[in-house]
This record gives sequence, C-alpha cells and structure tokens, in this order.
Amino acid sequence: MELLEKLEILANSAKYDASCASSGSDRQGGAIGSAHISGICHSWAADGRCVSLLKILLTNICEYDCAYCINRKSNNIKRTAFSADEICRLTAEFYKRNYIEGLFLSSAVIKNPDFTMELMIKAVKKLRKEYGFAGYIHFKVIPGCDLKLVREASIWADRVSVNIELPDHKSLEKLCPQKNKESVFKPMKYAADLILESAQSKKLKMAPAGQSTQLIVGADENSDFKILNLSQWLYNRIYLKRVYYSGFVRLNDDSRLPALKEPPLIREHRLYQADWLMRFYNFKADELLKDGENLNLFFDPKTAWALKNLDLFPVEINKADYETLLRVPGIGIISAKKIIKARKFTSLTAQGLKNMGVSLKKAVYFITISGKYYGLRTGNKERLENLLLEYKQDELFDLKSPARTYISANTGNL
Repeated sequence: MELLEKLEILANSAKYDASCASSGSDRQGGAIGSAHISGICHSWAADGRCVSLLKILLTNICEYDCAYCINRKSNNIKRTAFSADEICRLTAEFYKRNYIEGLFLSSAVIKNPDFTMELMIKAVKKLRKEYGFAGYIHFKVIPGCDLKLVREASIWADRVSVNIELPDHKSLEKLCPQKNKESVFKPMKYAADLILESAQSKKLKMAPAGQSTQLIVGADENSDFKILNLSQWLYNRIYLKRVYYSGFVRLNDDSRLPALKEPPLIREHRLYQADWLMRFYNFKADELLKDGENLNLFFDPKTAWALKNLDLFPVEINKADYETLLRVPGIGIISAKKIIKARKFTSLTAQGLKNMGVSLKKAVYFITISGKYYGLRTGNKERLENLLLEYKQDELFDLKSPARTYISANTGNL
C-alpha cells in the first residue's frame, strides 16, 4: 500500500480523538490559506503556544471490539499500519514543509497493549534520536500496558494521555468488554507521579506538558454531574492539564449504543464551559449541578448557576471582591482584574464596564453600579430567563439613559 493511502486511512481513523482542537480539513475555493485533509490538527504546547500536529494512528488493526469505535475488530474496514520509519519520514517531511510543528501519535490495539506500546515508542524514539526531531509529541498511552512502557513513553513525549472514554466501570464493561477501570487509571496515576517527580527534579523531564484524557458524551446514560465530578477529581488528584469532551457520534450499528440522530454538540459545548469554570473560576461540580443532573442547554453554566442563586444578586460592582465578581454572568477573569484595578482610582460607570469587556447584556441583571440597578426589575425567575433568552444583544443596554434600560426583544415585547 502506498504511503499516502496509509496516511489517509490512519489519519481518518484518528480524527475521533478529541484531544486536539481540530483535525483535517478539505475546505475548497478559498483565496487565502490551505489545509491538508490527512491528519493536521492543533493543540497547545507546555508554554501555551498553539501548535499544528500530524495526527495519526500507528495502526487501525485492533484486537478490541468497543461498541462505539470505528476501528473495532468486528468492523469491515480497510486496515493498515505504519512502520516506525514511515512515521518518522512523514513527520520530518511535513515539518520541513511547515505543515506541522509536532506529532500526535495514537493507535488501535494490535496483538496486545504492550506490543502496541513498544511499536509506538520505537517510532518516537527513532524520531528523536535518529532524525533529531525536537518538536512537540503527544503520545496516547494504551490502557493496560506495562508501567515501564509508560515511563519510557514519558521520556520521549511532551504530553501523554490515557483516554478514559466512559465515566464509570459499568459503561466500560458494557461498551468496552476488553477494558476495565484499573487498566485505564493505573497508567494514568503512574504517569501523574512521574510528571510530578520530574517537575521537582533538575534531571530528566518527563512529559513536561503534562497529561490529558478524553470522555465521550452521550454514549451512555451517565449525567453531566457524573462527568464533571470525575473531571474535578482528575484535575485535583491526577493533576491533568485538560479533560476533553467528545460528543458521541454513532458510527456503528450496535444495540448497546443510543439511537441519537446527531451528536450532542451543545451538551459537549456546555461541558467545556463548565470545565472552564472549575479550572479558572473556582466553581465546584456540586455547585453547578446536583447528582443526576445535566447542564442547561439554553444558558451557559455560569448564567444557569446565577439564575438558581438569585438571592446572591445583585452585587455592587464598585465593592464586590474578586471571587464574587468572577461569579457574575458576563464578567470574565480579565475584566474582573480590570475592575479591581480601576476602582482604586475612580467609581466605575456602565460605559467604563463596557470598555473593560464586560458583557452588559448578561451582567446588567446581576449588578448595581454605584447603588443603581439598570436591569429590568422582575421578581419572576421564569420572566428573567425569558428576557435573557430573547433580548437582542446589541440593544440590551442603552447607555444614553442612566435611569432606565431600553430593551428590544426579538418578539417586540419589553
């Protein structure tokens, strides 16, 4: 099989791993820019740079029969595998042509996890030592492999990751009969220890960009609370850099899978927003949701939380502390810091808040400015929800009238 045909097959097989921001494009007809359909994706390096990666599988030949996976053993698809030399040549050539800055290497399970890991490690080791490649490498660890192989992979890779895929052992047993909870978490915990120890040492650095994982959303009946609670534990106890959420895409005709007409993309988006709140806004999973609940699909998680806790609002923008400001819908980390800094010298105004990047279309209902409330007063939570859903963004707040907000809704009603 020709190398380019292998690339097309194994890049296409890798695209369902959500650990990169984008993967593969065949957009036609543009006047500026170009994209390669086979395996170019984007991720983040340890220093915060966005890097382009060649995203491929070592092989799509698999011994496992996971219900949701396109590469499962029972599927009748075209199979192939890269050699270590082919992976090195592709990475080096793509890099020289300025297509990529690094490699994202994953694999189906050929023979067994250890055999697969040995082949993957051979490729990245050769790329580093013989080709002198110093670019970014993201290495997907195979669940159930020997821990010595996790250590060796961490030596050569910038980031390692073990995909959890499903948030509890019952779902794993049902949809991935060859996997179990221990096979996933054991290498993940070991990698966390390696990264922590090497970060405190002046010697060899292992996986300096940390580790990540992926959770599939909608392949089972687990709630968003269960997913976020697991993510919170992973951040606090395993020190993961990122948890990626992938809306379930039904690729196989399997009775164990839900009959979704389309991927739950809005749910996926809300999980990313909630994840952001946990990582940067000091929210806890049990603040955003109760056990068994899913995130509100109509409102972002912070707005939904605020609507559940209206007794905490409005807050005075000229007095509220930083942590309180972060909980106001429409106020982000940057604008909250600007508010704290600016009000040391002057009392803030509506125009001043707008200049700082505050989204007044949301914030106006949850703040006062020098004691004045500029939102449309309503003691009815449902009415407030409808207002937030209906108002035109560009007409929500009329700064020309300090005493009153003129609001135009899509329905024409105030």
